[in-house]
Amino acid sequence: MSAPYTVNDMFANMSYDRFVEDVAVRVASAISRNQSDKEFISQRKAYAMFGRANVDRWRRKGMVKPCKRPGKVEYRTTDLRKCQNREQDYF
Repeated sequence: MSAPYTVNDMFANMSYDRFVEDVAVRVASAISRNQSDKEFISQRKAYAMFGRANVDRWRRKGMVKPCKRPGKVEYRTTDLRKCQNREQDYF
């Protein structure tokens, strides 16, 4: 029976330059995606982008707070993106 992999094992064959380049690409991608976002999005659009179950779960847990306006419920896009980037918050 083999031991589980560690973080060191995962990066043992990767050069430092390659690692830095991969991180830079991911950061640039995230920045460009977030720059095109509006500050607030409607609940309907949030459900379409992130899934209704996810948005409702994040709201129940207090991770996102709705901004209620007359006849409209909106969410701050940055809060939804933060929740989206969290790993396995549903266990």
